[in-house]
Amino acid sequence: MSTYRDLTHRGSARATVLRTVGTRERRSHLTAPRVPTVGIDIGGTKVMAGVVDADGVILEKLRAETPDKSKSPKAVEDTIVELVLDLSDRHDVHAVGIGAAGWVDADRNRVLFAPHLSWRNEPLRDRLAGRLAVPVLVDNDANAAAWAEWRFGAGRGEDHLVMITLGTGIGGAILEDGQVKRGKFGVAGEFGHMQVVPGGHRCPCGNRGCWEQYSSGNALVREARELAAADSPVAYGIIEHVKGNISDITGPMITELAREGDAMCIELLQDIGQWLGVGIANLAAALDPSCFVIGGGVSAADDLLIGPARDAFRRHLTGRGYRPEARIARAQLGPEAGMVGAADLARLVARRFRRANRRRVERHERYERYAQARRTLKGSL
Repeated sequence: MSTYRDLTHRGSARATVLRTVGTRERRSHLTAPRVPTVGIDIGGTKVMAGVVDADGVILEKLRAETPDKSKSPKAVEDTIVELVLDLSDRHDVHAVGIGAAGWVDADRNRVLFAPHLSWRNEPLRDRLAGRLAVPVLVDNDANAAAWAEWRFGAGRGEDHLVMITLGTGIGGAILEDGQVKRGKFGVAGEFGHMQVVPGGHRCPCGNRGCWEQYSSGNALVREARELAAADSPVAYGIIEHVKGNISDITGPMITELAREGDAMCIELLQDIGQWLGVGIANLAAALDPSCFVIGGGVSAADDLLIGPARDAFRRHLTGRGYRPEARIARAQLGPEAGMVGAADLARLVARRFRRANRRRVERHERYERYAQARRTLKGSL
């Protein structure tokens, strides 16, 4: 793999710092250059990077472990740079998009807060743009995933879409008329921290009763472990499966056992799904979208989760029976949605790089013609 110094020397003409992005995303993505870009999805446990073409097809992807939260922000930046440089050795990368699991400011430069990383008001875009030879875009990972589902997945053709990502917690995003709605300060879509049970379970955000404490991967695992720790008869199946090591119980394991018919695991997914439906009904009352797309790792349970969510949504929807119901669909792009969306959003800024690069080439060509004319004139004297 080439070094950063080599890459910088090779592509010094490509060194660009992106400052702003056009807001008319729906229009501009239609005219964005059809060039490969890199998408980075940064979660609490993994950093996934991939080269994505203009049709949302992943040409190559790499994965690395997320540096421990106790490490400095630079440790995560180093991981991102290494992945991008590795991919750049084999692909002509024109821009890099970052989907970060945290709050990103309205300028899409700083990660204000990341619950699973050590970023606090971190100028991630500018730091990475200073180390990489292409433009960099930073956005919230749920915004990136929603964009990908709207462009290439379950949300195609929808003008008003809400994305809900169920993973360790709950993330979300809002798209209206082809634009991601980020709010005045860039932190719209944090649905997981709506309070649904006053005085309920303590949330890492500091509050109690947040929605993600009742409908997320953490909630699913917590309930299963509590039943197992209490030696409940309904938990014997999963206790036997983990050979008594309750800490080994995971969300994917619960989903797998539910598919095999384990009654407790099925019931736990139904509970999570019902809470999901309650939250969706609340969001419908506030936002009235045409479609809800459910993504994230927990959505792999499919109808074991989304079926109960649809039922609860219909029971709790304000004005039920007298209003159109939003469609509820499972995301189609799976765990790669954030990476694909970040790459596609970055393609919007690749055009700026191409224009700037073209102007540099034109200036160089004009200079060469001028220099050649000067040499010819001197030779004729």
